[in-house]
Amino acid sequence: MPEQSNDYRVVVFGAGGVGKSSLVLRFIKGTFRESYIPTIEDTYRQVISCNKNICTLQITDTTGSHQFPAMQRLSITKGHAFILVYSVCSRQSLEELRPIWNLIKELKGQEITQIPVMLVGNKCDESAELREVTNSEGQAEAASWGVSFMETSAKTNHNVTELFQELLNMEKNRSVSLQLDGKKKKNPKIKKSKDITNGSVADGGEGTSGTTKEKCHVM
Repeated sequence: MPEQSNDYRVVVFGAGGVGKSSLVLRFIKGTFRESYIPTIEDTYRQVISCNKNICTLQITDTTGSHQFPAMQRLSITKGHAFILVYSVCSRQSLEELRPIWNLIKELKGQEITQIPVMLVGNKCDESAELREVTNSEGQAEAASWGVSFMETSAKTNHNVTELFQELLNMEKNRSVSLQLDGKKKKNPKIKKSKDITNGSVADGGEGTSGTTKEKCHVM
């Protein structure tokens, strides 16, 4: 497990063009860009309170290519939580996540059951004709991996804040969550696999979804 520090590091993986950067920018800045600009690696920070102390939510937006395996392994080693993004309009983008998930399991070992992981189907605003991965297929994939699942749209801002909120709700080693602007957020409509209980892997920890342990506020 990475050392606990004032940073809580979330790493976002996915193929090029699935909307990783758009999700992060929508969450951090509330903006959306139509054009696609390839990312090598960007890090975004958001100040939150965690365990009644100031903490930095550090979100690493990784490259969509496979040209930098050393950077990928380093990001996994340092990561506290992971978001695995595919486009619902590209079955290939879902398939490309499988080796990344296998690498995360390899590098994290037995600790993987304590680490929040979310499989995310982005671009759910697209028409049914453009879809290549149904919601139920995404749920089934997440269930086979033993992780949580959610569909999002960075374009329409659907489930974006809920995604990061739920990911932090799943953390077992610290009391971390988001509550933006002091407003109570609705519980995200999230599907969980049979191995997931209340937003957390059932093995070895208590679920926290819907009952946050210690509210953390964006500063």
